[in-house]
Amino acid sequence: MKNRNFLLLFAMLLSLGMILVACGDSGESESSGSDSDGNKSEGSGDFKAGMVTDVGGVDDKSFNQSAWEGLQAWGEEHGFEKGTNFDYIQSNEDADYMPNITRLVRDDYNLIFGIGYKLADAISKSAEQYPDTNFSIVDSVVDQPNVVSITFKEQQGSFLVGVAAAKKTKTNKIGFVGGTDSELINKFESGYIAGAKSVNPDIEVEVQYAGAFDAPDDGKLIASSMYNDGIDVIYHSSGATGNGVFAQAKDIKKNNPEKEIWVIGVDRDQYDEGQIGDYNVTLTSMVKRVDLAVQDVSNKAMNGEFPGGEVLAYGLKDDGVSVAKTNKEALTDEIIKSIEEWKEKIVSGEIEVPKTREETKAYVEAL
Repeated sequence: MKNRNFLLLFAMLLSLGMILVACGDSGESESSGSDSDGNKSEGSGDFKAGMVTDVGGVDDKSFNQSAWEGLQAWGEEHGFEKGTNFDYIQSNEDADYMPNITRLVRDDYNLIFGIGYKLADAISKSAEQYPDTNFSIVDSVVDQPNVVSITFKEQQGSFLVGVAAAKKTKTNKIGFVGGTDSELINKFESGYIAGAKSVNPDIEVEVQYAGAFDAPDDGKLIASSMYNDGIDVIYHSSGATGNGVFAQAKDIKKNNPEKEIWVIGVDRDQYDEGQIGDYNVTLTSMVKRVDLAVQDVSNKAMNGEFPGGEVLAYGLKDDGVSVAKTNKEALTDEIIKSIEEWKEKIVSGEIEVPKTREETKAYVEAL
């Protein structure tokens, strides 16, 4: 009888111990926990980040593609899968912005990026409607507590490719092709003109806007006109429209391999876009690290450090913008040396690069 009672008591104690252990482990699960301040934080395995493109498309070889590459890199960094923890929705027209954002909200995405200033209104309205969701707008500023605004000092990088264009041109005539005539794209235009004029005040810079970021046929027509007028270097800041600029340059180079004409890419290193046989028409590219910014903000949000309400500005000093040096044959040591010299002046504060047409006019007049 005593043995039976002892075994019964032992079994009860063992069961109680297992219950206590289970209770002790309940706050240590992989999917949830607390940060160093004791605040509840969502587990990284449950975190979802998505992006909505503008009308240029996710494979625009430029802006949207760079953002998507950043989100993919974030997913790969954490072993996540597309469609589970990260994804994108492509917009075919402006009217798609709100429905696409709303779809990601309803699919329980914790962080939603609007890629491009054209999504600013949609992001602002969505942030008001869904205060428990975090948002990010790229290339614009939305003043909401649950929105982080990602901006770049595009005029700085554009200044340096303007220097490269002025050093490379044989005709002293260069061109700029923009997407839409807007405050943002004017920063690219202004920096480019200022950089080129700093090297040669007498250089001619022709500026044309296609009126869209998804019009490669228009980009091709504009480039054709510019090259026919003797322009031999064109810098584009026009998303998928710039694909037409590359297409025209390659057509000309194919028909006349001896003709020296160049394209300066934007956002990503667009060296591959300029390849035609043994030649490459991409002189350089003004690289804007949208990919790194997207990856950085995604990590901050996942780690409970979302900088809501802040405006992040990436420039030359922190490698947020840079100049691609892939085409080593075209971008000579002399040009690279000049680029580095002007970069130092910008980073040190000796030069304040203009970002509007009014500022550019004053800058050029002072040369």
